[in-house]
Amino acid sequence: MKLEPVADLPEIRPGDDLAELIADRASLEAGDVLTVASTVVSKAEGRMVDLESYPVSGRAQELADRIESVAGERKDPRFAQAVLAESTELLIEAPFLLTETRFGHICVNAGIDRSNVPDHDLLLLPKKPAESAERIRTGLTERGLEDVSVIVTDTCGRPFRHGQRGVALGWAGMPASRDWRGEPDRDGRELGVTVQSVVDELASAANLVTGEGADGTPAVVVRDWAFGDLEGSDELFRAVEDDLVRQALREWDWGDDS
Repeated sequence: MKLEPVADLPEIRPGDDLAELIADRASLEAGDVLTVASTVVSKAEGRMVDLESYPVSGRAQELADRIESVAGERKDPRFAQAVLAESTELLIEAPFLLTETRFGHICVNAGIDRSNVPDHDLLLLPKKPAESAERIRTGLTERGLEDVSVIVTDTCGRPFRHGQRGVALGWAGMPASRDWRGEPDRDGRELGVTVQSVVDELASAANLVTGEGADGTPAVVVRDWAFGDLEGSDELFRAVEDDLVRQALREWDWGDDS
């Protein structure tokens, strides 16, 4: 498998055609997977906003005060309001805000970014990353670059581990996972639970190339990787009824001692 960054992409502005910008700079072939950081997808879709655009509700002020009392860190209530606006559910209130985004992703602060946003305070995640991925893929197809899969990526932490790693937010042209259940291991034992999240693994691999912070390489071409002949699935975000951790958080007593 080979990973090649797409070099010399300009600073992305609202309305920019990512498919065109990438097609002009990347040597794409049928079967490639193109990963695109959600940062540039959000910029192209005009998801840059200012804190002043969020009038503070009583709930946002309450959350900001709670975080300050528990973590000793002042949280701007306007930022808390932005997080509430981008979330369908608040799972943890302190010492940070753990939320479910409107497209089903669980992350801190609804994935809102405060870095690499010239002239603005905040960068929101794409509204519908799967549709964003499909638009990029369609744009590539219209330019003669057929059979290229697209993954919109982001970085986030993982419970019980330090650090960040790449994850998929949306994808097009390929399943999210491949199902190994029913396949034998080397000793002939049948696998019973193994479903491999390939879009997350490709996003994480690409993140080694894109880097973090000021690297400025938001797109990567993955080549010579094959899904194989296993069954595929697009079920990436775990349903509430199957998520024991989320169920436990819902039952948690958010009293003054929490």
